[in-house]
Amino acid sequence: MRIVTRPDFDGIVCAVLLYEVFDIRQPVYWVEPNALQKGRVEIHKQDIIANLPYDEKCALWFDHHYTNRIDKPFKGDYKISPSAASIIFEHYKDRFKKDFSELVQAADKIDSADFTLDEVLHPEKYNYVMLSMTVTNGDEPDDAYWNKLVEGLRKFEIRKVLEDPDVKQRCQTIVEQNEIFIAHLKENTQLIKHVSVTDLRPFTKPPVGNRFLVYSLFPDSYVNVKIRFEDKKRKRIAVHVGRSIFNPKCNVNVGLMLADFEGGGHRGAGSTRFQATKAEDYIPRIIDILLKNQNNEDEKIA
Repeated sequence: MRIVTRPDFDGIVCAVLLYEVFDIRQPVYWVEPNALQKGRVEIHKQDIIANLPYDEKCALWFDHHYTNRIDKPFKGDYKISPSAASIIFEHYKDRFKKDFSELVQAADKIDSADFTLDEVLHPEKYNYVMLSMTVTNGDEPDDAYWNKLVEGLRKFEIRKVLEDPDVKQRCQTIVEQNEIFIAHLKENTQLIKHVSVTDLRPFTKPPVGNRFLVYSLFPDSYVNVKIRFEDKKRKRIAVHVGRSIFNPKCNVNVGLMLADFEGGGHRGAGSTRFQATKAEDYIPRIIDILLKNQNNEDEKIA
């Protein structure tokens, strides 16, 4: 039996909870949703999938993404919720020996991007927000660190986890990176009416930082599109789309839109990865949909 989840803060908390419920000895299998969607992940019949698209071979499935909903019977639980962790927490509420309610509330807040401006600009003042920013799911796997956080959050309170030398160093690095990232965002973001487009393809190694900073820098934007190369050979492109958390005027269901471009996600945020040869077709179409700013949910139902 394995826990199969994605490397973000919600996935970390999902793993914490599932380890507490089940007698699982194997390490977490960290997976990107796009890889699972495209059949590049081998799922075993005893696997528990959380915070990822459904695979019929798994034993249990827990998820909350709008575009991952299915219409077939399955074991586990699915609902639209701030986090997948909260679904697991409620599903097994009588089987936890430790009170994880604070951790689950943090997962809800972080995965639903329910941040104040101060939390975005000064994450170092907020323990869970700061820790979540060290959980990056970039191009290089970081399994040892993700597993360390799972183990730490199972045993200790957040302050103790943040005292770990590796965690403390990463937090400091994040603060420093954010200062540099602000400059890169200003230089590489174009505001097209109410859509801000951050194109990081010129960089050999794209700069990283707090993904919500762009909303504070471009307050007139309803939504941001971030574009980068996914691999060193520049053959694949990753596009991340997110509604502004400070200017909530975007009417497009982002995850549903990106499902038409080999991706998916939530109403408010999602991502896709595709061959670079498709960029001239996909990217202008994505931006055009966001510029029209029409509710696309009724169209899909019809």
